[in-house]
Amino acid sequence: MAIVGRQFPSIDVDAMNEMGDTFKLNVLEEAKNKNKKVLLFWYPKDFTFVCPTELHAFQTALGEFEKRNTIVIGASCDTPEVHFAWLNTAKDDGGIEGVTYPILADSNRNLANMLDILDVEEEYNDDLEGYILKGDNVTFRATYLIDEEGTVFHEGVNHMPVGRNVNEFLRMIDAYTHVQKNGEVCPANWEEGKDAMSADRKGTAAYLSQN
Repeated sequence: MAIVGRQFPSIDVDAMNEMGDTFKLNVLEEAKNKNKKVLLFWYPKDFTFVCPTELHAFQTALGEFEKRNTIVIGASCDTPEVHFAWLNTAKDDGGIEGVTYPILADSNRNLANMLDILDVEEEYNDDLEGYILKGDNVTFRATYLIDEEGTVFHEGVNHMPVGRNVNEFLRMIDAYTHVQKNGEVCPANWEEGKDAMSADRKGTAAYLSQN
């Protein structure tokens, strides 16, 4: 179920930082209490293949997100201990050493279940007289952008083999910030510095006549 336009779920989840500290993190409270936007990105598993490229890409762009008053948080269903082992594995060896933003360790899958982003389904087994799970029971590459009030203004889900474009999330944050500040709407392919438009028929006509 889509949650765009709704409050992000309020739930405390274990998290790990680069110092090896395990702590509770509530994404909704991070946004509201710190008056910041949040980019939360889920990836399937630690110590895999596409995943470290994404974590490093978000780390490289971390300064750009900070300029936009945005907190970056990674997330998977691995445990804090596995996160810390990966954080202590060199980049040249497939690790994420150097990543400084927090990573959720949703090992009980409470938040992932709420968001319905797990690669899993139940199937009844007659012989066992019970349900068995099919799938890896890990998350797809889901991404959420959350505003300062805790409202989700973007969500997207990639299948496992397809990595994300970090610059597109920067563009969407710029667009949403423009809407917040100016009350205009942002047309297709809008980027910072380009014309936006008023949300009415005349505004659309004026924009299309010049573009």
